[in-house]
Amino acid sequence: MTGNRIAPPPIKFGTSGWRAIIADQFTFANVRLAVEAIAGHVLSNSKKPVLIVGHDPRFFSEDFAAVAATVLRARGVRVLLCEHSTPTPAISYEILRRKTDGAINFTASHNPAEYHGLKFSGPDGGPALPEVTKDIEARVARLAGKTPEAPAHGAGSRHDGVERIDPRPAYLARLMDLVNFAVLRSAKLNLVCDPLHGCGAGYLDRVLAGQGIPAHSIRTNRDVLFDGQGPDVSDSNLAPLRVAVLERGANAGLATDGDADRFGVIDADGSFVQPNHVLALLYDYIVDTRGWKLGTARSVATTHLLDAVAKVHGQPVYQTPVGFKYIGELVKRDKIALGGEESAGLSIRGHVPEKDGILACLLVAEMIATRRASLAEQLRALFRKVGAEFWPVRVNLHLPGDVQAQLVERLKGNFASFLGRRVAKADRTDGLKLILEDGTWALMRLSGTEPLVRVYTEAGSREAANSLAAEVQKWVFA
Repeated sequence: MTGNRIAPPPIKFGTSGWRAIIADQFTFANVRLAVEAIAGHVLSNSKKPVLIVGHDPRFFSEDFAAVAATVLRARGVRVLLCEHSTPTPAISYEILRRKTDGAINFTASHNPAEYHGLKFSGPDGGPALPEVTKDIEARVARLAGKTPEAPAHGAGSRHDGVERIDPRPAYLARLMDLVNFAVLRSAKLNLVCDPLHGCGAGYLDRVLAGQGIPAHSIRTNRDVLFDGQGPDVSDSNLAPLRVAVLERGANAGLATDGDADRFGVIDADGSFVQPNHVLALLYDYIVDTRGWKLGTARSVATTHLLDAVAKVHGQPVYQTPVGFKYIGELVKRDKIALGGEESAGLSIRGHVPEKDGILACLLVAEMIATRRASLAEQLRALFRKVGAEFWPVRVNLHLPGDVQAQLVERLKGNFASFLGRRVAKADRTDGLKLILEDGTWALMRLSGTEPLVRVYTEAGSREAANSLAAEVQKWVFA
């Protein structure tokens, strides 16, 4: 604080919205401020804007949504309030279906239970682009300390005049157009669904049951602590799903994260299937079965197996910075059959420009039903098809302040060689990606919000990829 001026609260939009720890930075006061800024943004583009307000099952989610509805209505914005916790992709589809000016969705996605978050989507149904979030942040800075008093967080649990909607029926109907349920029914697969106590409950399991495809479900109840692990679709977090798959002799375990925009897959033998490999398998499958002669899009951190598959099909690859909003732009322009990120997000042609974990799980099930093979078997066949193996690795390295400062400068250098090997190409799309002469590569991306660097590597075997990651780690701390 300087003099009588109040420093603006730390509302900063990252690659997927604003996230912060509940009661620390994610407070009702800061939520009101953020929503006030969003109201100003949409009113600058429309005289009578309409926004959907949704939420996930986290602690205080309904209350944050209620406060948002109150602030928006006070500014003259028409509010469509989701009656129940709603997946991000369902909200995205509802934006397009109703032609609204966007949506505010209270979710921290896959983050641990102590976090909450706010995602803002525009009228295209995709995550807000940087120019939009910068405008909202600027409005927050101007509003700081000036926001009028608003009702306490518990007020307005029933809003007079606020319309309530249920996006589920329309979204589930949309899935009918995108997935071949007839193949799924005829294959009589044995599936296990795991929404990790998140928004996917009542969606993935319900659409399968509605199509006469039995699936056992776990962790469908609300648990704001998410078993103490967080609703991340990681290998370790899917341990209960692995147990259920093995106990039931299932063909696959299908999981969605907290807001159901990311997917997690357990194979029939209980092994975790890397999202990178799922993306490549599904792209190959989609091109083969849908007849879409289109390319694929991937973030700079995502496997080059997608490139190899695209080459086999004679299609282009579009590389983007990290953040699904960039891939979503290519979906909107009908440039790609499938686009995805290594962090378990994908969408396909003709669908929303947003990650959809529910659709991803259904497509995986359809692919297993069609090809009558486990995912491990399909991956080995894909490696044979492209003539090489691709094994990605990702590690997060937490950095002391002095190491971080030095690394920022080191990454600006020229790299003719790295770790004793010639660099074929240095790519600065997002961070520093060094493609080595043998085709292996390493990417270093500094976090904009935490003292860490994310290291991604890929090589022709697990051992080589892990070894390269270990070498990069030594280089970072040298």
